[in-house]
Amino acid sequence: MLRNFLTISAVLTAAVAAGPARAGELMAGAAAANIPADNALVIGGGIGPHKVDAQEGELRATALVVQDPQGAKVALVECDVLMINRDVLDRAARDIEKATGIPFENVLINCTHTHHAPTTVKVHGYEREEAFTQLVGDKAVEAVVAANKRLAPVTMEFRLGEESSVGQNSRLLLSNGMIFWVGPRDEVVRPTGPFDPELPVWAFRRNDGKLEAVMFNHSTHTIGTKTGNVRSPGFYGVAAQELEKELGSTVLFFEGASGSTHNLDLKGPEMIVRIEQAVRDALGKAKPRKVDSVRAIRKEVTFKVRDFDEAKDDAAVVAYENHVLKDPKLIQFVVDVFRDMRKELAPHKGEERKTWVQAVRIGDVAVVGVPAEFFTVLGQDIKRRSPFRYTYVFELANDYIGYVPDRKGHELGGYQTWTGLHSYVAPGTGEMIVDEAVSLLKDLHKDLKKPAAAK
Repeated sequence: MLRNFLTISAVLTAAVAAGPARAGELMAGAAAANIPADNALVIGGGIGPHKVDAQEGELRATALVVQDPQGAKVALVECDVLMINRDVLDRAARDIEKATGIPFENVLINCTHTHHAPTTVKVHGYEREEAFTQLVGDKAVEAVVAANKRLAPVTMEFRLGEESSVGQNSRLLLSNGMIFWVGPRDEVVRPTGPFDPELPVWAFRRNDGKLEAVMFNHSTHTIGTKTGNVRSPGFYGVAAQELEKELGSTVLFFEGASGSTHNLDLKGPEMIVRIEQAVRDALGKAKPRKVDSVRAIRKEVTFKVRDFDEAKDDAAVVAYENHVLKDPKLIQFVVDVFRDMRKELAPHKGEERKTWVQAVRIGDVAVVGVPAEFFTVLGQDIKRRSPFRYTYVFELANDYIGYVPDRKGHELGGYQTWTGLHSYVAPGTGEMIVDEAVSLLKDLHKDLKKPAAAK
């Protein structure tokens, strides 16, 4: 607690010393804060706990602050961890508000979903690393304060790019009717959902021609490193940090709706090369885009913990593990992990819980923050229904409520729907979040269309 107090006191002091940024034109600032980690910490993203003894790149909290000509600000933060619950992220956003004056509802904190960082949630067979998790929240605050101090006049450039080879729909229908998770793929019949290749790129260029920040978004699970079994921001994060050195600006990556999308074929180094090239291509074609105003809306929404049949859920896990695994001890370990998670959830069946849905507008380009490993089909539904021509989804934003499938995904079954701490929301939650997101986007769009004097 003393460390947290000293950290927040330091950033509050720095914010006061920085003074207010001038209004009258579009301004932006970006900065990163390193999140130190060591070999004693359990890595998140697997079924059981494991540790590594090396690290590539940096684990960071990276922030972009954008201020419109009237002085309104939004802060977008990405953290190189798997995911974090709202107890930490709410506290961080409140501290950002205190330190910078950026309203709580205008702060979006996203996790990049790297499977190669210390665990920041309780899931599967391990607890979150509590001190490290709290430190991530502190570093998000530190990054925003530093970014806010760098505010300078900019022009925003934008281009919708594409990368269609890094990732694919990974919920594959097998010939026996099961949905693929891990194991051989010689029984694959077809994918059961879409893949989203969109790769939007935002660039914020200062008046001297130098880039202050580049931001991109793509929708594949962040699994894969450059050098093997190490702590890492993952292939997206490594690509961002390599591009950062090349471009001389802060580079941020925000994970898209990738709950049903993985890379199944490429190695980490090749994914890094392809992502970097896709960002370069889009950046080279980006055009200035007028930004008259920025605005954000957060809405607290209610969802329910699903009701579930213990015997049915157990049978699904047992059947799949016996089908793909040969080692009886490994099969039993996985089965027991899921049994323990369901045992923990059983007293909470039907319980109502609250989480966040958020929409942010920078000029006429919008982003939506959703608190889950969101199925790609749901993310695409938000894009199609949005009143904005350019709309993008940042998943694992402001909270973590597990995998959120669409209703069809629930019916098909598979790992992402097996009841556990990784997947516990009631069917229909995904569609509810889509509806709430679209409603927020419509509100932002009405505001966009108002004449300046009426705002």
